[in-house]
Amino acid sequence: MHGLHLIAELYECRCDPQLLSDSRSLRELCLAVCSTPGLTPVGAIFHQFGSVLVPGGATGAVVLAESHLAVHTWPEARAVTLDLYVCNFSQDNSSAARVACQRLITAFAPARVVQRQLERGVPDLAGTPAAAAGSE
Repeated sequence: MHGLHLIAELYECRCDPQLLSDSRSLRELCLAVCSTPGLTPVGAIFHQFGSVLVPGGATGAVVLAESHLAVHTWPEARAVTLDLYVCNFSQDNSSAARVACQRLITAFAPARVVQRQLERGVPDLAGTPAAAAGSE
């Protein structure tokens, strides 16, 4: 389960407003970004908030053979959250994840970005599992 988990919060996005309010546009971007660097999309679901006349934000997930991408938009705040996790079981997919995340950030053109990354499944960093810590 070793992998890289990238999380980003994008503020004051200066992209085409349709990218923040239209689930079809968001889906196209996410699938293109996940396909280009060598990640493997195996499924996707996106949901449109609001109505056809008054669209709200959109939320979506792309299931990858390597794990997942989740994106949520708030057009009224010009904000986006990104969550990209890749497993590194058979090969190191970290570079592909970083490229995909950066391409998404560039597409949304935020004025401010808060990014975090987490190495997952690294035994030396994990400590005692929570389930084992309470057992006797």
